[in-house]
Amino acid sequence: MAEKKTIIQEFKEFIARGNVIDMAVGIIMGGAFTPIVNSLVNDIVMPGIGLVVGKMNFSDLKIVLQEGVAAVEADEAAGIAAVEAVPEVAICYGNFIQVIINFLIVAFCVFILIKGINKLKRKEKEKPADPPKPPEPTKEELLLTEIRDLLKNSKE
Repeated sequence: MAEKKTIIQEFKEFIARGNVIDMAVGIIMGGAFTPIVNSLVNDIVMPGIGLVVGKMNFSDLKIVLQEGVAAVEADEAAGIAAVEAVPEVAICYGNFIQVIINFLIVAFCVFILIKGINKLKRKEKEKPADPPKPPEPTKEELLLTEIRDLLKNSKE
């Protein structure tokens, strides 16, 4: 009858699998890679694109649906009633464009990385393998060889 595994034993086996560890390393590296990509996009790519399209900052691009209103305090002497602040309602598509550019840069970097890895793997496969060693002779073959050599020597 099979032993029942505890949940802790099953968890240890799951964590110890190679693909889980590889995935964890990938996630950590991806998290470390994100600020690099963000800096590349925000500090290098976007200013160039903004210059080409008219010196605009993509993060400021938006469609205002409702203008915001600043809060006003009541002033009875001037006849002004208090007004609560109303936040601006806008579709900020500039930030969306920037996020898409971030994604495309990350996707391109991953593509180049995978392409390089595949190229290295192909080179390893293309290397000629050492020729296989001939199999060791069996006991019968060794005995037959000895008999043949004895017969040959006895004729001489």
